Amino acid sequence: MTALILLAIVVGLLVLRQSVVLILLIAAAYIHFFYGDGEVVYLIEDMWAALDSEVLLAIPMFMLAGATMSTGSSAQRLIDVVRAFTEWLPGGMAIAAVLSCAIFSSISGSSAVTLLAVGTVLYPALKDAGYDKKFALGSLSSAGTLGIIIPPSIPLIIYGIITETSIADLFLAGIIPGLLLTAILSFYGFFRNRHIPPKPFSWPRAAHALREGIWALMLPVILLGGIYSGYFAPTEAAAVGLAYALFVELFIHRELGFLAFFGIFKYTAQLLGSIFPILAVAISLKSLLAVQGVPQDFAAFLSDTFTSKITYLIAVNIALLIVGCFVDAIPAILILGPLFYAGAAQFGIHPVHFGIIMVVNLELGFLTPPIGLNLIVAMTAFKEKFSTVVRSVLPFLGLMVFFLILVTFIPWLSMALIR
Repeated sequence: MTALILLAIVVGLLVLRQSVVLILLIAAAYIHFFYGDGEVVYLIEDMWAALDSEVLLAIPMFMLAGATMSTGSSAQRLIDVVRAFTEWLPGGMAIAAVLSCAIFSSISGSSAVTLLAVGTVLYPALKDAGYDKKFALGSLSSAGTLGIIIPPSIPLIIYGIITETSIADLFLAGIIPGLLLTAILSFYGFFRNRHIPPKPFSWPRAAHALREGIWALMLPVILLGGIYSGYFAPTEAAAVGLAYALFVELFIHRELGFLAFFGIFKYTAQLLGSIFPILAVAISLKSLLAVQGVPQDFAAFLSDTFTSKITYLIAVNIALLIVGCFVDAIPAILILGPLFYAGAAQFGIHPVHFGIIMVVNLELGFLTPPIGLNLIVAMTAFKEKFSTVVRSVLPFLGLMVFFLILVTFIPWLSMALIR
């Protein structure tokens, strides 16, 4: 009966369009009260313990670094470099759009930031160059999702925290899948637009773009090189990346003023205000569920329901595809991560591999209605109808489902770089 009452409360709050934070907080308090000996104070203690973590410092610093580079001229300089070296190819502008998103993803760690930084520059450029409007919309919206799979990915950090999996290993595991998706989207862009005449390659233009963009290009090299060489941890890399981004924009490019930095910090604070409360409540709920043995019971139920690892992975992917249509990636990872993680362990699936599967799956949720984040961002930024944006991403969704199948059933793609 208590479980049915909780379900009714959650459904009622969803119907009333309440925030995920409020729903999670009420659900956690209800569970603490009825299943945790009535000690709701444990909820507050667990929330405090959840946020008392050094790893969490990486999230605001990566966000600030990405926002700083996108607000300044670094995004434009990166795009100029990529365009200079790809526009001589058939469909070169389409390839440049995907590669620009991939490179900027390694700076921002965010899908929305990547889409805005690259899309606001390349969307009008693609249309002016003769590319179909729907293709331009779909390509940029889809390539923007690279921001949550190519490290430093904030959803991967969240998954690492909630499941106690090495974030450095998750970052390593995201490299090959990220490059593979980049290659798939780039090849589709080439194939679809091979009839558009390319521009002649210009060494002076390429040299000028490289000279102007070298400082921006060095940031992902410093970040990822430092992490993978073992010179500094992900949190230290975030601090180095933020310091480098501020140095470049303040002393090299010198294009940002005080008001711009105020806007950057305000924007980052707003994002953190939506992420950290969810994280605190979700970890508190996870602690109580662990004490009650819920993940173990859930894993036992899954092992009795599904007869093999393959059927379990198929079921999880279908469930996550449905969840991704209605819930953002970070809340979905926080709520479902511990439960599905327990099931994956029951079937012998490596936690790093499962983390990549989960993030790639929820990556598709950025492109699926009714609340796909990239659909909403693209609609707002490019001033197009929501229905137009949805239709534009359909071919790319097919490609990404194919990519998800590869990542799910070829573990090597995620595990090849793990020591």
